[in-house]
Amino acid sequence: MAVLSTMTGGRVRAMLVSLAFTFGAFPTPMAQADGPRTNFVVLLIDDAALMDIGAYGGEAHTPNIDALAARGAMFTNYRTSPLCSPSRAMLLTGMDNHKTGVATIPEVLPPEHVGMPGYGMALEPGVETLADRLRPAGYRTLMAGKWHMGSKKGDLPNMHGFDRSFALDASGADNWEQKSYMPYYKDAPWFEDGKPATLPEDFYSSEFIVDKMIDYLDKGSDTSKPFFAYLAFQAIHIPVQAPPELTAHYNGVYDAGWQVLREKRWQRAKELGLIPRDAALAPMHPSMRDWNSLSKDDQHLYAMRMQVEAAMLEAMDQHIGRLIAHLRETGQYDNTVFIVTSDNGPEPSRGDNDGRLKFWMALNSYHTGLEGIGEKGSWNFIGPEWASATASPSDLFKFYASEGGVRVPLIVAGPGVGVERIGSAALVTDITPTILSLAGVNDDSSDMTGRSLAPVLFGKSNETYGPDDTIGIEVSGNSALYKGDYKIVRNVAPVGDGVWRLFNLVSDPGEVHDLAASDPGRLAELKADYAAYARKMGVLEMPAGYNSLEQITTNTLKRQMEFYWWGPLVLVGLLLLIGFGLWMIIRKQRA
Repeated sequence: MAVLSTMTGGRVRAMLVSLAFTFGAFPTPMAQADGPRTNFVVLLIDDAALMDIGAYGGEAHTPNIDALAARGAMFTNYRTSPLCSPSRAMLLTGMDNHKTGVATIPEVLPPEHVGMPGYGMALEPGVETLADRLRPAGYRTLMAGKWHMGSKKGDLPNMHGFDRSFALDASGADNWEQKSYMPYYKDAPWFEDGKPATLPEDFYSSEFIVDKMIDYLDKGSDTSKPFFAYLAFQAIHIPVQAPPELTAHYNGVYDAGWQVLREKRWQRAKELGLIPRDAALAPMHPSMRDWNSLSKDDQHLYAMRMQVEAAMLEAMDQHIGRLIAHLRETGQYDNTVFIVTSDNGPEPSRGDNDGRLKFWMALNSYHTGLEGIGEKGSWNFIGPEWASATASPSDLFKFYASEGGVRVPLIVAGPGVGVERIGSAALVTDITPTILSLAGVNDDSSDMTGRSLAPVLFGKSNETYGPDDTIGIEVSGNSALYKGDYKIVRNVAPVGDGVWRLFNLVSDPGEVHDLAASDPGRLAELKADYAAYARKMGVLEMPAGYNSLEQITTNTLKRQMEFYWWGPLVLVGLLLLIGFGLWMIIRKQRA
């Protein structure tokens, strides 16, 4: 696919699409009264940065996703929320996360927000998902993978429009076995059609998710209907795990370290037209370690951590290839629209610098070492430095509203979608109205805040959002507002300082040059726009001194007490028994 500069892509794209429609290169967008209705497959990657996929310049071998990109539209200014559950709620409803009931994730929810409107940590009554809207229109609705939007009665996919579902209601889990990956969870809560489920012995997450979807597609009495298939992969969320033969594909690729990778991706982004040629690269956060400060052994270990992450992406892509092959074999591929994206930017969490987590790992047969890295029992991660490197050319990573946390890939490919780069702004809430539009389902519901991308996909418009439109994002105090060429952003602890900053994203997509002092009028305007967004969506202010890392520790300890409430009683009982025994011994000695 020809690489179009983001600065001139709009004019070139408009010309190409106009010519294509003139000469009949594209079919009429989804108008299929005389043929089969369009199927939809949403492939959601967990924690992938903008440039992780090969088509966007990444090191991982992702030929199947790259092939979709080569025959479809690649969005270069698409954004999501900085955390998984809010993004998933937005993707499936077309609504701002605060309107869905999933304003943030339960792991970092402060007690002041518990039970407040928009902060129930599950889809609220009356909130309709894409599946809810497509099923009455004659679609089969199928889901496999991570859910993380509540597991109480009424919370799971089977109660939100999905005919069949095999869902994980947790922020993550082991990829090789049915096992929790963090002490916040007692186990790995998988459910099939709303009932607790057990994983097979030969489980690997990406393989299983595709197997389950193929099984759902092939079985049932309604296989002649069009389908909506939602595959929410665990790749590349921690623990980062992959088959060792794939990990070996990346020997030496990351040996130069994270600073080098960050600069390489920055240069590649300029070559691919993802950023202007003169765009600056933000320095890594001061809290990040210098690669050269690590010992040779630690450098080798950390390079291997990234090898496993690339391998995990490759493994996911291989299994996506099996799904695509199956759709070809069953004659459904040509009539299917594929959407590939990520829920947020790369994961910065570490697993080797917290004694409490190490103790829990030891009790749960996990290790963070080199032997068997990425295999069963390996709690592998990439950490904040590699996350900063993979987020290049953007600043920061998951959890934060800087571009590294929210600017991610979006690929749309299928019947009627032209081969093009789309540089206009798009948001995760736009997915639902886009699919409804392409499916021919009329839904003018006022509760959706997203907009259909169909006009830009089919050359009816160059922009989804005009220069005076505002796009707001907020998760746990990490906030942003976009308007025209500008963005304001505020990040909170532990990495942020709660200060609003102003950037021109056209000239400075890396958020290097803060314009707050030099353009106070614009800063005030956008802050007022953000305040209006927050009021309308029901955003709650964070408690004074809020720190997400401290909050997840507190919430985890509370959950541990709920799981093991009997532990302190047993300990007290043992101490009483020991005390009684000592008293009896002393009494006998005195007798």
